[in-house]
Amino acid sequence: MQSKKVSIREFFKYLKIAISGKEQEFTSGSIRKAVFLLSVPMILEMLMESIFAIVDIFYVSQVSVNAVATIGLTESVITLVYAVAIGLSMAATAIVARRIGEKDREGASQAAVQVIGLGIIVAAIISIFGIIFPKEILQLMGGEPDLIAEGYGYTQVLLGGNVTIMLLFLINAIFRGAGDASIAMWALVLSNGLNIILDPIFIFGFGPIPGFGVEGAAIATTIGRGTAVVFQLMVLFYGWSKIKVGVKDLVLRVAVMVNLIKVSLGGIGQFLIGTSSWVFLMRIMSEFGSEVLAGYTIAIRVMMFTIMPAWGMSNAAATLVGQNLGANQPHRAEASVWKTGKYSAFFMGFVSVVYLIFAPQIIAWFTQEPEVIKNGALCLRIIAAGYVFYGYGMVIINAFNGAGDTKTPTWINFICFWLFQLPLAYITALVLDIGPLGVFLSITLAEVLITVIGLIWFKKGYWKTIKV
Repeated sequence: MQSKKVSIREFFKYLKIAISGKEQEFTSGSIRKAVFLLSVPMILEMLMESIFAIVDIFYVSQVSVNAVATIGLTESVITLVYAVAIGLSMAATAIVARRIGEKDREGASQAAVQVIGLGIIVAAIISIFGIIFPKEILQLMGGEPDLIAEGYGYTQVLLGGNVTIMLLFLINAIFRGAGDASIAMWALVLSNGLNIILDPIFIFGFGPIPGFGVEGAAIATTIGRGTAVVFQLMVLFYGWSKIKVGVKDLVLRVAVMVNLIKVSLGGIGQFLIGTSSWVFLMRIMSEFGSEVLAGYTIAIRVMMFTIMPAWGMSNAAATLVGQNLGANQPHRAEASVWKTGKYSAFFMGFVSVVYLIFAPQIIAWFTQEPEVIKNGALCLRIIAAGYVFYGYGMVIINAFNGAGDTKTPTWINFICFWLFQLPLAYITALVLDIGPLGVFLSITLAEVLITVIGLIWFKKGYWKTIKV
């Protein structure tokens, strides 16, 4: 009994340290402790993101089925923005973590400035298309005329203000690479806390603020993320983290930029493959009408609630790999991945049981439309069946990225998404006329294949030799 009390006391002690960010050394000592201290703020960070996604879809589902479908179509396009942001953020995390492991804080700060500059340039280009062509984008995605008329404002605002998405991703990746996961967590707490408060105000109206419908959700999101980006920049410039950016750092450094682009290209390609396949899956789903599309969108939002914590653990693995390789401790880097992967798989396995049993009831929290519930529950159950593989696979794939080996996951994604998932989804859903079930099965089977290939290649150990 005494040992149990001690372990509980230690748990809350380390929980407090993890949230406050006081512990900053991850290249020595207990690996289990390092995984815990990095994972907790990253999991809480991702939970905040997924809670917002749930709240967002809850409010929007009260507007109309078209409003929910609009979010699904727009987010299938915005994932292309995420692809660039995540690709760059993988490079940022890998390089910053490696420099911190090498005790080169100045090099970490220089890399941070270059990645922020790249993000702003890319976001500006995307904004132009989003502001000018929102209706055409929804039309290209298969949106019906009444959906486009009601929802194009959402697409316009979200894509037009995508710089807030880009910088929020990139600067948090910098903090994670430095081991300052708690700062990244508080940035998302601020962002998503504001989103949750502002969502009903801008969607339904409050006082002098008119109701904007589904467009209001995009306005709230952009304000929330923009506020968090201001907070992030203050942390960087005032030196409240391991990395401090000064005026002397605000210059173009060709060598650093080239290295960053070199590492990020694999990451961008990796996620472009994954997200473009998601776009095509959404296009296939649009063939079955707004009810099916809405059910699919709600199910994906619900799944984000549990996928994000697993993604948080995989981010912790990436940081541990990068920092320990920088400190010339490849065996410790590998051990960190195996431990984190095990924790992630256990967590996702528990969640899969809950989803398999209670899928219809969970979807019914967000809509009373029978067809939407039916398709959403089917999607939730089929994809949850592969959750254990998904949890382990996320950690393995992100371990490659943390080492700076972004090419390996790119090839794995290409094989599993483009050569396997998309043909399978098209043939089963449309050619064999299985319908949405064919798409859901293709998603689950592709994730299982990714995990199997990832494990085989990870054991070969080539990632330990990558230089960044």
